[in-house]
Amino acid sequence: MSRLADWAQSVWYEDGRGAAALAPLEWLFRGVSGARRKAYGLGLLRQGHPGVPVIIVGNLTVGGAGKTPLVIWLGQNLQIRGWKPAVVSRGYGGRRGGEPEWVEPGSDPGDFGDEPVLIAEAGLPVAVGRDRLAAAEFARAGGASVILSDDGLQHYALERDLEIVVIDGDRGLGNGRCLPAGPLRESAGRLAEADLIVCNGPGPCPTGGAVYSLAIRTARALDTGECRPLASFRDRPVHAAAGIGNPQRFFNALEEAGLEVLRHPFPDHYGYRAGDLSFGDDLPVLMTSKDAVKARAFDRAGLWEVPAECAFEDDGGERVLDDVEATLHELAAAE
Repeated sequence: MSRLADWAQSVWYEDGRGAAALAPLEWLFRGVSGARRKAYGLGLLRQGHPGVPVIIVGNLTVGGAGKTPLVIWLGQNLQIRGWKPAVVSRGYGGRRGGEPEWVEPGSDPGDFGDEPVLIAEAGLPVAVGRDRLAAAEFARAGGASVILSDDGLQHYALERDLEIVVIDGDRGLGNGRCLPAGPLRESAGRLAEADLIVCNGPGPCPTGGAVYSLAIRTARALDTGECRPLASFRDRPVHAAAGIGNPQRFFNALEEAGLEVLRHPFPDHYGYRAGDLSFGDDLPVLMTSKDAVKARAFDRAGLWEVPAECAFEDDGGERVLDDVEATLHELAAAE
């Protein structure tokens, strides 16, 4: 990561020194973002609805909080319950993303972004487009009965019927300040407006929030598809590469599985080159699924994907699904 990014992470999540000096810019950011949201509320900026229920899965902080695995979990479970969900995304980092397009399993992450490809490979229809409303309308025309927006909490042009806010249980809301003095894209008071709050990992979670963790159990070779339990990697050190919002979460999970980890953090959505994953030895290189969709193009032995699944505490998952379905049935009854 760049020195600026490292400094920002330190200010936001660690010692906090330097935040006060950024207070004038923070108030400017709050003013602009607040005025923008009010303009949508007053109808001065255009909003639209695709005509089928819209569920936003987003967060308040910059960077990842574990939204995409939750979107996959929610979409797959809605499929099991008879719904036809489709995911919409802006395809962050992709070369395309103008007019809405469907993303297919095996699509080039350089075209559509890493997360849309990952979601498509999990068996969910994914529509990518720079305009989320247009992407949602495109998905509805393609047969979707419910839209899941991966991120987009602050994209108010797309009207929504239910908001799920994800909080990183490890880092929480940082120092609680808005950009650039802190990691928040909206003030913490915005949580009171969310329909559901879920926390990724242990840590302080608002009352009533559901808590899940990203469970990892196996690794899959990118070149052959061979699957092995993580325990089989305990005989020697492993390299771990992670270009996600909070790389330390992945490294900690591997260590909790009993592995000796050589840590290699990369910026979120990092565009890997083959040399980035060559460390001068024959030790295996383990990475998240989000990283693996980009590393498969290297067609090289020794690279392993570690898939993660949402595992809820107690009955948290059932409560989330029941609340989502209750909203969907209410909307259907009101038509």
